[in-house]
Amino acid sequence: MEQKKLSEMSEPELRHEIQGYKEKMRKAEMNGIYNEYDVYQSKVIIAESYLVDRTKIELGKIYKLNDGSNNYFKVERLKGVFAWGFRINSSEPEEGLPVALLKL
Repeated sequence: MEQKKLSEMSEPELRHEIQGYKEKMRKAEMNGIYNEYDVYQSKVIIAESYLVDRTKIELGKIYKLNDGSNNYFKVERLKGVFAWGFRINSSEPEEGLPVALLKL
């Protein structure tokens, strides 16, 4: 059976997928396989981004990031589940972040 894309899943299916990823994260952490843990953590963030109401994200607005840092991000444009823009007080070029990382 072919796996559905995240973009094709309903909210309950996405929540189930997220729980599966979190369980795999837990197992990877218990086994000390941190690169695998990081992969599943990224999958959780992307899957959670499909649950975000993107209509609540305002272009040009600055949002605090949900990544444990004290960084802020100015959203210039949206494309799919990614917000493109710039981190405040950073000289880094434009970057795309999953919208689940924005504190709405």
